Amino acid sequence: MTAIGIDVSKGKSMMAGVSCNKVVVIEPIEFSHTEEALNRIVEQIRTINDETRVVLEATGHYHEAVVAHFIKNDIYVSVVNPLLVHDYGNNTVRRIKTDRKDAIKIARYGLDNWAELREYIPQDMVRQQLKMFSRQYNLSMKTIRALENNLISLLDKTFPGLNKLFVSRKRKDGRQKWLDFSQTYWHVATITQMPESDFIADYKTWCIKMGYQFKETKACEIYAYCQKQKPIITLPFNTINSLLITTAVEQILHMSRGLAIIKDEMIHLATLLPEHETVISLYGVGALTAAQLIAEIGDVRRFHKRGSLTAYAGIDPLPQQSGKYEKKSTKTSKRGSASLRKTLFQVICTYLRRAPEHESIFHFIDKKRAEGKPYFVYMTAAANKFLRIYYARVKAGLETTG
Repeated sequence: MTAIGIDVSKGKSMMAGVSCNKVVVIEPIEFSHTEEALNRIVEQIRTINDETRVVLEATGHYHEAVVAHFIKNDIYVSVVNPLLVHDYGNNTVRRIKTDRKDAIKIARYGLDNWAELREYIPQDMVRQQLKMFSRQYNLSMKTIRALENNLISLLDKTFPGLNKLFVSRKRKDGRQKWLDFSQTYWHVATITQMPESDFIADYKTWCIKMGYQFKETKACEIYAYCQKQKPIITLPFNTINSLLITTAVEQILHMSRGLAIIKDEMIHLATLLPEHETVISLYGVGALTAAQLIAEIGDVRRFHKRGSLTAYAGIDPLPQQSGKYEKKSTKTSKRGSASLRKTLFQVICTYLRRAPEHESIFHFIDKKRAEGKPYFVYMTAAANKFLRIYYARVKAGLETTG
């Protein structure tokens, strides 16, 4: 048997072949990610008169083109976690890090773990698209939060506390009343420079135009609030500061519109997958949360046991024991998907907020709290329990439907 180790990078890779007796049969070769170069590599692999397996690390999306080409040519490919290869074979005091050495190291890892290597099974296009949309959603949410914090910081100099004046829920298109309001009334002076009756009439016209409910009591409350804020304003009422704040608002609104489109597409893609009905039936899981769970976990059948899924999520406890000493409470590995951990945390927060008496996970949380467990301990334990239930139900459902 011969293992082909490939160290993948952006646009190019390094390949090396090692036989069962640890002899390098293919010296490290660099190749680009073009069809012509990949075809040459495939032909070279086929010249080996032995059982061959290609082993490479999961490196973001750089490895996908290489893996797809090998699968198309019926070559066995195994994609392994980079952490496993990183800690393998470091039996030297010298720290050598080159693509050539890494390719040989990956090949030798493949030989030593030949029986445990799992053939890579590519995800279908819907799952790939859903995961990409999920990552775009998380990035957009993070950007919007940063932009909102920046806007609130600017408004503290022109209209302190404006964002707390309204409690309206976010619209489906991502718009929020406080954002629309700050685009028109960006400075306290935009309100206090007119009599109260004129502002009430102006506010009523604005509400009708923007599609918000008008209440005269709310208009009076806003006017009285602005009168109190006048002495603490630090930025003057002028066109430069108006441009500064209205531009910041427009950035948020533009990002929010894009986020709403991404959210709708995620929910649509999730409904096309066979496990969607099972996932959305779980307590605490809504349409968006179901899409995020499916996107981050993928096809649950790729995990050969439930412990593999909890390890992938990074919520598996790390035992610490030596001699007679055994630590009772240990940290989780946090080596898996941070996006999945965030989604699980949101689900468990729903249990805490609604306190459903008929749900076993809520009783489990109550039990841990009664034992005096800290917040993050029982939250993580509950997330672990939820993920085990998810694994059992979704896997059973997929096996039933075929």
